[in-house]
Amino acid sequence: MKILNEVKLAKELIRFPSVTPIDAGVMKFIEKNLKKLGFKTKIIEFKEKDFKPVKNLYARLGNKNPNFCYAGHLDVVPPGNIKNWTTNPFKPSIKKGHLIGRGANDMKGSVAAFVSAVSSFLNRNNNFKGSISLLITGDEEGDAVNGTKKVVDYLKKKKEKINFCLVGEPTNPNKLGEMIKIGRRGSLTGNLTINGVQGHVAYPQRANNPSTTIVKILNEIKNIKFDKGTKDFQPTNLEITKINIRNSADNVIPGIAEATFNIRFNNKHSSTSIKKRLNKIFNRISKKNKSKFKIEYKVSGEAFLTKPNKTTYMIQDIIKKVTKIKPRLSTTGGTSDARFIRKISPCLEFGLVGKTMHKIDEAVSLNDLNKLAKIYQNILQDYFK
Repeated sequence: MKILNEVKLAKELIRFPSVTPIDAGVMKFIEKNLKKLGFKTKIIEFKEKDFKPVKNLYARLGNKNPNFCYAGHLDVVPPGNIKNWTTNPFKPSIKKGHLIGRGANDMKGSVAAFVSAVSSFLNRNNNFKGSISLLITGDEEGDAVNGTKKVVDYLKKKKEKINFCLVGEPTNPNKLGEMIKIGRRGSLTGNLTINGVQGHVAYPQRANNPSTTIVKILNEIKNIKFDKGTKDFQPTNLEITKINIRNSADNVIPGIAEATFNIRFNNKHSSTSIKKRLNKIFNRISKKNKSKFKIEYKVSGEAFLTKPNKTTYMIQDIIKKVTKIKPRLSTTGGTSDARFIRKISPCLEFGLVGKTMHKIDEAVSLNDLNKLAKIYQNILQDYFK
């Protein structure tokens, strides 16, 4: 069996301008490579009103348990101004030992490393006991509506069992081997609108300024001490991200004031418990100021923690052997598709260095790419031992 080279494969993947949610043919390409390795594959396209359709791929080699799954995405963020790149972001080039191109480390490089690792593993273990699967989405960088979330529902309906899942997100801040993600904080965004009564600034008794109410509310919610953090999570944090009073005149009391905030919360809370706490504050202050409020919430994900087990420690040991660094088990950072997968399988995240992700001249060290493929191969070797 031909062993696939991770650098060559990463370059081929980068050539597809798969800016979320555009597929650009990348799913067909990766499917073709997996079929050559013996995988049974299915490209699943999901559609929903008001959202663009997204192509996803589920591939499985073998039909026995345990089923070890790798999850990743082949969609990328827009490149920005191409003139600012030293190379065309979709015509990858190698400079000073680094592969440059959009998606190099987030996360086409990681997908290439895993597929290469599978080809090396199968070259030595074509009769292994178990299954290897890949769950690849085209909607991780976008709305996350027609991607992994729906694939997980599809797998549940099919009664497809995944025993462990490795998500290949770029988890390392500066050096390969620094960090494994074993959980993520939840994310809740609130859009708050306060309705007052518009009027002349010289006659405030005839109006009701919503800015007074919204300032009091924002001050109070910003100063909430939700918790002190836990052994695994940092403290819950609320940040106000927008304040809008769309008023074009200086002598008019506005009628509407708006604000947006985001909360990253640990597993001491749920989105429901946080909403209840905030709504009490909105109600109390609005009532006191004789204003009406409207709140719309969007929950990107709940906080979760995968309790470390023997597979976690096995992966940690392999990373240390290859990189000479013992990775820290962490829950820092934003959200990832692990928030959906953890509903059907224990999972952790480990991939490349994320220092240049989403930036101009996104790049991955060729040395890191080689080491990651080796780590993934050794993980498969030990998992199916």
